[in-house]
Amino acid sequence: MFADVYEGARVLVTGHTGFKGSWLTAWLLELGATVAGFADGVPTSPSGYAAMGLENRITTYTGDIRDRDAVQAAFADFRPQLVFHMAAQALVRRSYREPAATFATNAMGTLNVMEAVRTTPEVRVLVSITSDKCYRNDEWVWGYRETDHLGGDDPYSASKACAEIVAHSYITSFFTSGPRCATVRAGNVIGGGDWAEDRIVPDCARAWAAGEPVIIRNPSATRPWQHVLEPLSGYLWLGAGLAAESAAAAENPLHGQAFNFGPPAEVIRTVGDVVGELGAHWPGFTARLGTPPAHEAECTLLKLCCDKALARLGWRAVLRHEETVRFTAEWYNAFYSGASGDMSAFTTGQIAEYVRKARQGGLPWTSC
Repeated sequence: MFADVYEGARVLVTGHTGFKGSWLTAWLLELGATVAGFADGVPTSPSGYAAMGLENRITTYTGDIRDRDAVQAAFADFRPQLVFHMAAQALVRRSYREPAATFATNAMGTLNVMEAVRTTPEVRVLVSITSDKCYRNDEWVWGYRETDHLGGDDPYSASKACAEIVAHSYITSFFTSGPRCATVRAGNVIGGGDWAEDRIVPDCARAWAAGEPVIIRNPSATRPWQHVLEPLSGYLWLGAGLAAESAAAAENPLHGQAFNFGPPAEVIRTVGDVVGELGAHWPGFTARLGTPPAHEAECTLLKLCCDKALARLGWRAVLRHEETVRFTAEWYNAFYSGASGDMSAFTTGQIAEYVRKARQGGLPWTSC
C-alpha cells in the first residue's frame, strides 16, 4: 500500500494531536512508520488523540509552531525523512477573536517548518496541508481549481492563503533539487474524534451525548462533506509519489504542485441535511436554530474541483455520502457508549474497512 514508502520511514506530523493529525498518525503507525509529532498540547478534552491511545506509541515534541527554535530542535533530534505539516489554528470564528495569533500560527508557523526542512538534509518529502478556504471565495457554483485566486476575507482564510504563498516561495527558492514538496487543500472534513469548538458534527456529538439539542447557526450553508480518511489517503499517496520522484528525471513533476482533495461534485449537502442524517443514527436527537454573530461571517457555498488529483494521482473519494455519515456516527456512538472498549482498535477497524472499499474500487494506492 502506498508503494510501501512509509514502512520503516521516519515521519514527522506537526499538529498530530488534532483531529486530522490523530487519524493520520494512527494510519501511519498501521503502515509501519516510525512516527513523531510536534504540537503545543492536546487541543480538546475529550480528544481523538487520547481516545486512540496514541500518546505512548510515538515520539512527541511539545512546542509552539510559532517558536522557530522549538521546531528546529524537534527536526534536529528526530531527523525526519517525510514531513506532514498540519499544525494550525483551524477555526474560522476563533480567528475573529484572535486574528494576530491566527496569522502567526498559520503563516509564520509554516515559515518555521519550511526553515527546519531547509536545514535538515534527511528530509526527502514535505506535504504542507492548508485548507479549501485558502481560495478567494466568490460564492460561485463550480469548484475551485488549484490555479484559482488565493485570498480570504476572514483572518483564518487569509492566513491559509498566506501559508500557501510562504510554501510556494520556499519551494521555488530553495527546494528546486530537493526535498520534494507539495501543498494540499481539502474540503469540509468530518469523522469520529473531532471535538473542536464551533464545528457542527462535534457540536452534535457533544449535545446529543448530554441529552441536549444541538444549536445550528447556518442550516442552509452547503459544504462538500467528506470523511477524514478521504483526504488523508490523498496526502499519503501524494507523499509516496513525491518520494519516488527524481529531481533530475521528473517530467511534469508533482514537486511544487498544489492539489485539491474532496468528494465528487454532487456530494453537496446543507448543514441542516447533515444534522438530520447524523441524527438518524442517534435516537432522540433534537436541534434548534441559533443566530450567528453578524460580524463573524462564514461562507455559505464552497466546493473544490478535484480533477487534477484524479488525472495526476488516480485519486478519488471512496465512500458514498451515506457511508461517510455512518462512519462518523458509529465512531462517536462507540466512544460515548463504551461499547467498543478500545477506540484504538475501533479506529484501525474503520481504516481497514476504508482500505477494503478503496481496494474494491480499484484505487491505485491500494495495489502497490
